Amino acid sequence: MAAAPALQAQDWAKARLDKSPRHGEWVSIKHGDRTVQAYVVYPEVKAKAPVVLVIHEIFGLSDWARELTDELAAAGYIAIAPDLLSGMGPKGGGSSDFPDQDATVKAVSTLNADAVTSDLDATADYAKKLPASNGKLAVVGFCWGGGKSFAFATHRKDLNAAFVFYGPGPDTKEMANMTAPVYAFYAGNDSRIGATIPATTDAMKAAGKKYEPVSYDGAGHGFMRAGEAPDASPENKKAREEGFARLTALLKGM
Repeated sequence: MAAAPALQAQDWAKARLDKSPRHGEWVSIKHGDRTVQAYVVYPEVKAKAPVVLVIHEIFGLSDWARELTDELAAAGYIAIAPDLLSGMGPKGGGSSDFPDQDATVKAVSTLNADAVTSDLDATADYAKKLPASNGKLAVVGFCWGGGKSFAFATHRKDLNAAFVFYGPGPDTKEMANMTAPVYAFYAGNDSRIGATIPATTDAMKAAGKKYEPVSYDGAGHGFMRAGEAPDASPENKKAREEGFARLTALLKGM
């Protein structure tokens, strides 16, 4: 598949991905009459590994999203990121085929929630059945994908953990269906999402579910991506480093 449009791509992320020693590949996952393209990266380990399902931002499956997937593989996990815009771009392409960022954002914003869940289910099922998988499954999402990660936890019963990066919580009525713990990562300077944290905390407590939110002072929405950029602010860089360290530590303990 082609590289993402200039406004959506991050050259520095692609450069890091190109230098990766790990095996990454595109796979076609069919379910019903739909085919999802997904990017999967394998860890360099001897034993079978857990699967981490990566849900991209509202910017589609960008170079950064694939680079983050590679970083999770470097930490010892089979990381797989479905392109949830598969087949929806110009001429039937995916995220990389949209002409600009605005078009990509509009397309992601209008995705059907049930269709997204079906794509995520199919991707998780595919990855769990890989010979290199040990059967454990976690989901991590960012921005729009953070909200989808939280929602997926209300649906998927075999999840071992869900990780939500600056995404809104699901319908409170659905929280009772959760079986996996939810670990959330928020930006201190993100009033839109930050304003939802108290109600989400109360609702998860009322539902008797494990929910552990952490906010990073001074960081802005999207700090996991912005914190890697060459011009990253000190606050975003710090939040990115601490957020990734927390993520990998929690993954080891699941």
